[in-house]
Order: sequence, then structure tokens, then C-alpha cells
Amino acid sequence: MKAMIIEKYGEKVPLIMTEQPMPDIGEHDVLVKIYAASLNPIDFKIKEGKMKFLLHYRFPLILGNDFSGVVVKVGDQVKTFKPGDEVYGRPRKDRIGTLAEFIAVHEEDIWLKPQNLTFEEAASIPLVGLTTYQAFVDILNLQKGQKILIHAGSGGVGTFAIQMAKLMGAFVATTASDKGYELVKSLGADLMINYKKENFEEMLTGYDAVFDTLGGEALEKSFRVLKPGGQIVSISGLPNASFGKEAKLGWMKTTILSIVSRKIKALEKKSQTRYHFLFMKPSGAQLKVIQEWIEEGRIKPVIDSVYHLKDAEQAFHYLESGRAKGKVVIRIK
Repeated sequence: MKAMIIEKYGEKVPLIMTEQPMPDIGEHDVLVKIYAASLNPIDFKIKEGKMKFLLHYRFPLILGNDFSGVVVKVGDQVKTFKPGDEVYGRPRKDRIGTLAEFIAVHEEDIWLKPQNLTFEEAASIPLVGLTTYQAFVDILNLQKGQKILIHAGSGGVGTFAIQMAKLMGAFVATTASDKGYELVKSLGADLMINYKKENFEEMLTGYDAVFDTLGGEALEKSFRVLKPGGQIVSISGLPNASFGKEAKLGWMKTTILSIVSRKIKALEKKSQTRYHFLFMKPSGAQLKVIQEWIEEGRIKPVIDSVYHLKDAEQAFHYLESGRAKGKVVIRIK
């Protein structure tokens, strides 16, 4: 099968189109012919070696973290899916590789593709949808009437997060540029902050939650907008000791995380808030909920551009530029 690989980590390491062996499937796996995949910031972080502390891969490594496609074969113990089913999903962190013509995934990590979406649209959903669901439902327990700040509202995660927060009845403030203003407004954002001209930390106060997709200085300033007892979920900030314990990273790595996240811990204490680092987990059950929302028209995909597999490196550079409004998708079939 055709697959896009890297042979080592590095910012300037090229993506190489190669022929790779067809994946084997276990008794609880399904083999999927991939029609489309989407790119996410974690893809170029993996490529550049920035995730080595948390993720360990062998080379050659096929990149890509979510997909849509058609089931072509199922393992002996698979009961949920059959050949011909149109599905979408996010493979487990040790089984990534969606920039390829086929992938073997555990049946618990996929669900039926929303019928009202194209394969390209469906491929844009799993990672951002699951990330947002787990942030809002599993961690924040976001409630109707609560106020949440969502950073980078016109980005891949932000466009989904705004819609889900509104679906849950929250008041949504978001940061965006002039070019993203109309998009985030159309998605339901109640308050738009132009991050190039305005300082969100001076405009907002008493918020229940922040969904951070940026990390760094934006994350640190976000503590100022929360009320006591408020919470921040970050997918771009530093993992902390709590995450190390939950992820069972071991004493040494958890201690390291405790040391490097000391500033975050101090901000938590000063503001009387809680900080959570989120590393999303695959879940077919949660994809089923998201599928229902999409088929009901309550959430829609937002796609910036679609590239062919052979142009995946160009797509990576575009995503890294920060100019994308919505998701960047790779058409495989």
C-alpha cells in the first residue's frame, strides 16, 4: 500500500511516499481502506520529535491521527462492523498511521461515519471532536449558562469547540483575527476578541472555564480571567504531575513534569483554580454521540483546504503556518 512516512525526527525531515506492507489485523481489529485523513498540530509535533517524552515510535513511521474510510475486513471477534461499513475514527496512539491507503484499528476506536458528510468532512472530525468532548464533558462538566473562553476559535479545534459549547448552552468568548471574525461569529461565538488588537485578559473576568489550544503566554494569562474554582483544560500547555500520575508515566517522568510545570502550579494556587492537561483518548462510543449531533445538524465540519496524499508535506507546512481556518484534510482515495 502507498503510505507517507518519515525515517527520523526533525523539523526539516522530508515526508516520503513509499510502498509499505499491508497491516495485519487482530481478532478485535478492522481493516479500513482510508478515503481521507486530516492533519492536526500533533502530527507536526510528532514529526519534529517534540512528543518523544510521551510517545515512542519506530521508523519508518507513517504519520496521521484520524481518518474516514470503508471497512474491508474484520477480525474473528468483531461484532459491531462488517465489510462495506463507512466509518470514521482516531487510532490508538501506538497505532497511528492514517496517511496511508489502509489502516488496522481496534473496533472500539471507530464508529459509523455521519451519513450527511463526505469522507473528507468526516475525516476532519475525530481528533478535534473527541478532544473537545473529553475536555467539556469528562473534565469541565460544562453546564448551561456557564462562561467559557475558547482560544483560537477559527482553528481546527476551535471551530468544533465553539459549536459544542453553544450546544451545551454555554456563553462563549473566543480569540480570533480579523480574518476569522465572521467564521467564529457564524459558529455561534457570543464575544469575539481580536487577539492582534485586544488583550483578552483585560476584557474578561469571572469565567468558569478556559479551553486552551495555544499554550505559552496565552495559557498563563488565561488564569486571570477565571473565577475562583474555575478550570483550564489545555492541549498545548505543559503536562503536569497530575497528568503523569493519570497516564501512569512512572515516578521519574512524573517528577520531571512536576518540576517543569511549577509555574503553572503557582498560577493555580494564586488564582484558586484548576489546570488540566488533556491527551485525548480514542473512543468509538463518543464518536457515536458526535455522529448523532452532526446528523441532527447541530454541529458541522469546517474545512479550510483539501490536499492529495502526494502533497502532504505542503499541507504540513500550511498547517504549521497558522493560517488555516478550520481543518486541513488529505484525500487518500
